[in-house]
Amino acid sequence: MAYCRARDFLFCDLCGTLLSLESYKYTKCKLCNSKRKLKEIAGKETSYTVTAEDIRRELRIEPFVKVDGISTDEGQVQRSTVNQACPKCANPQLEYHTKQLRSADEGQTVFYECRKCGHKYNENS
Repeated sequence: MAYCRARDFLFCDLCGTLLSLESYKYTKCKLCNSKRKLKEIAGKETSYTVTAEDIRRELRIEPFVKVDGISTDEGQVQRSTVNQACPKCANPQLEYHTKQLRSADEGQTVFYECRKCGHKYNENS
């Protein structure tokens, strides 16, 4: 926080590029070389919103899983079937897959889905 206040970046009025603090008297745009006096921007409060996607793009980090051009944490999962009745429609078979959501010393979470009615639920094992 102190670092941000010490630098006090603002945007250039001409091209929109971030201004950098060149001296104690003025800021300078690295792109178009325009200058602004510090007196013009002194005391102005600046806030920024940065998303995880912005950081990923800036650092050129690939998404964890890509599915049809869309990033997801889950991706495509292999499902198995189990002879267990659906609690909603009593269909005798359910599809399931497991995922480790809790700490490693605890069991996996089992996700069930009924092929017939689409009912979904999970159990911690």
